[in-house]
Amino acid sequence: MSEGINYKFWTICMIQDNEKVLLLERLHDDFKGFIPPGGKVEFPESFVEGAIREVKEETGLEVSNLIYKGLYEYVNPEKNDRYIIFNYLTRSFKGDLVQECPEGKPVWVNMKDVENLPMQQSIKRRFPLFFEEGTFEFQVYWDNENDTEGDVRLRMT
Repeated sequence: MSEGINYKFWTICMIQDNEKVLLLERLHDDFKGFIPPGGKVEFPESFVEGAIREVKEETGLEVSNLIYKGLYEYVNPEKNDRYIIFNYLTRSFKGDLVQECPEGKPVWVNMKDVENLPMQQSIKRRFPLFFEEGTFEFQVYWDNENDTEGDVRLRMT
């Protein structure tokens, strides 16, 4: 049934310290702006292992007690692509922050200031949901013709 479908998996992990969150200030490629640490899940690691590894690589911090917050997925029926991002939240971390990594500079940001930061719409859209009860599931249909997000569906669970 899933033959010919291209699946790709990523994670992001929102790290919260009281009224602040740790974001990467990215200055390159298509993902400029502020984003939570994360990246591609390597086979055969688990999604949580991938999130923990990516946070360590990008920030120097060791995270634990990850709370699953939801899915954000891109579906492109024309190309048979399905890209799924697993979203986690943690308030448990230790270690020293790196000054910079190839992905960007880790920066503690006051949560009330986040809405004024340059940030991809997909991150901005789900940001408040990390701090609410329950989980979320976004399904975004990709608009090939305009190379942009098309229909966006949200289900709170």
